[in-house]
Amino acid sequence: MRKVFQALGLLLVAGLAAVLAVGWAPDRPVETLIDRWAPAPSVFISIDGMQVHVRDEGPRDDRRPLVLVHGTSASLHTWDGWVAALAGQRRVIRFDLPGFGLTGPAPDNDYTIERYADFTVRVMNALAVSRAVVAGNSLGGQVALETALRSPERVAGLILVDSAGYPFTPESMPIGFRLAQVPALKPLMSSLLPRSMIESSVRNVYGNPEQVTEALIDRYYELTLREGNRAALVERFRQIGPVDNARERAASLTMPTLILWGDRDALIPVSVGEQMHDDIPGSELVRFEALGHVPHEEDPAETVAAVIAFLARHGL
Repeated sequence: MRKVFQALGLLLVAGLAAVLAVGWAPDRPVETLIDRWAPAPSVFISIDGMQVHVRDEGPRDDRRPLVLVHGTSASLHTWDGWVAALAGQRRVIRFDLPGFGLTGPAPDNDYTIERYADFTVRVMNALAVSRAVVAGNSLGGQVALETALRSPERVAGLILVDSAGYPFTPESMPIGFRLAQVPALKPLMSSLLPRSMIESSVRNVYGNPEQVTEALIDRYYELTLREGNRAALVERFRQIGPVDNARERAASLTMPTLILWGDRDALIPVSVGEQMHDDIPGSELVRFEALGHVPHEEDPAETVAAVIAFLARHGL
C-alpha cells in the first residue's frame, strides 16, 4: 500500500510539474510590452492615477468624434479594422479600460460600471471632446450604455455591439471568464496562464473559430499578462453584472442608437440585442448571421459598413 501511495505521489508531483512547465506565466511589467503593443500613434495620458493607453486618430476638426470602448480582456486593438476604415474621414478615439490592456489596474480597485462610465467621460475631457458617438462591445457596450444614461449631453449617438448590461444566460462562456469567477483560484491565476487557455477563450467568442490567428492569440495572451490585469479581471467579475432595472433605464434614451449583433454569439445571445432594440426608442438592429460575440473584430468591413450608413442617416 505504501508503494501505491508513493507511486501516486510521484504521479501527482509529475503532473504538477507538467502544469507549471506549460502554464507558468508570471506578470510582465508594462515597460516590457510597450514596444510591441504601443507604437505610434499610441500615447499615454494621466487619468485618476493611471497612465492610460490611448489612440486618437483622424481629423481634429471632426465635430462628432467616435469613441470606441472594448470588452472584457480585450484592448483598444480590437477596433483596428474599424479605425482603418473610419480614420481617413472621422476622428476616432479608443483606449484601454482600467484593468485591461496596457492601462493596467485601477489604483483604488474600483471596477464598477458607474466608475467605467465616468472614466469614459474623463477620457473625453482630457482630449477636449464635448460630445461624441460612443460605441462599445460586450463590457464596453455596457460602459457605453451607462455613459449615455449618466451623461446624455455628452453622447450624440450610441452604438452597442453584442452589449452586456441586460440579464442573460450564456450558451457557452470562455474558460478564462469561468475561472476568473472562482475566487479560490485567484492566487493560482496570478502565476499560471497556459497560452492554450487564451486560444480556447478567443476561439469561443468567434462565429468562425478558424478566423483566429496566432498573432491574435499572441495579443490577447501578452496583454493579459500585463502586471495586475489578472487580479483586476477577478474584481471586474465580482463588481459588475447585469443591472436589474436595465430595461426600464434603457427606455429613457433619446439619442440615435445602432445595435449590432452576431447571430452566433454564444456568450450573450442575440435575444438580448432584440430586447435592447425593443426598449430603446427609435433604435436600429443589424444582425450578422455568420459572426459571433466580437463581430467588429471578426469582420470589420461588414460591420463598419453598417456604422457608416447609420452615421450618414442621422447626420452624425
